[in-house]
Amino acid sequence: MYRSLNVSDEMDRMRREMNRMFRAASGAGLSTPEGYPAINMWLDGDKVILTAELPGVSSEELDISIEGNTLTLTGERQPEELPEGATYHRRERGCGKFTRVVKLPYQIEADSVEARLVEGILNVALERAEADKPRKIKVLGS
Repeated sequence: MYRSLNVSDEMDRMRREMNRMFRAASGAGLSTPEGYPAINMWLDGDKVILTAELPGVSSEELDISIEGNTLTLTGERQPEELPEGATYHRRERGCGKFTRVVKLPYQIEADSVEARLVEGILNVALERAEADKPRKIKVLGS
């Protein structure tokens, strides 16, 4: 059976695989996990609502950009400062820079995007572009 190739999906897959290989090669194991930050996204009428878990990240460390129907979330989580003389016994929480690219279901009105970061949860409301909304076509009779 022939399966059509979605170039964007294939590029995302290759990016994830390269990130995994670089993490393994560095041996650090402290980089942010794939799929970070975890997100939920749903449609609410003509809006897309996206939420992301970003504990320990301040709003000054976040950058949200939209190009076409793609949202890019970039930021950095600073490492915890340990008291003098302390050493880690276990370290699972990632730190450092991250980028998450999300394909949106339609074009967005970039000027009306609202983003809020409250208690480690980012909430982004994205209005559907007027030009992208379905139009009803009036059919004239003869």
